[in-house]
Amino acid sequence: MADEKVKITTPLTDDVVTKLKIGTQVLISGTIYTGRDAAHKKMTDALAKGEPLPFDPKGQIIYFVGPTPAKPGKAIGSAGPTTSYRMNAYSPAMLDAGLKGMIGKGEMSQEVRDKLKEHKGCYFLAIGGAGALIAKSITAAEVIAYDELGPEAVRKLTVEDFPAIVVFDCHGGNLFEEGIKEYGRE
Repeated sequence: MADEKVKITTPLTDDVVTKLKIGTQVLISGTIYTGRDAAHKKMTDALAKGEPLPFDPKGQIIYFVGPTPAKPGKAIGSAGPTTSYRMNAYSPAMLDAGLKGMIGKGEMSQEVRDKLKEHKGCYFLAIGGAGALIAKSITAAEVIAYDELGPEAVRKLTVEDFPAIVVFDCHGGNLFEEGIKEYGRE
């Protein structure tokens, strides 16, 4: 497992993603998009109908978050990750459409891990309970689709040094499994 911090910029390329290994701490800069289960359902329904998505997913990262309202002078309110397994049904289609990364908390399905390998993508973990701290790395936020979903609307975020950890890499690595092997007790 890697111990270094790596700065990456979106959109992600195959070359960047193939260099990322489980355990690597990343600082993400550029544009990322948000979406939780309700938005994911709308997006995968659109894909199934051959309709365009609210953003071009090629090379992009989606953050599983429903932020709180922004305080005056701030880009966004608290922006902690939501539980990722709720996106298991939708993430394979998003990866097929070109998505390169997802940020959330907790495990995801084997099907999602297989799609990350197939499409050279990775899943990043953001620290749950650190939403106010994470929000400091978000310099701009704009609702771009599904405004009716409130906090679950799709947002375009501009981020600078957004902190995350690679937990599933495109080589089949799984930090949850490796962490247990390395640090677990028998």
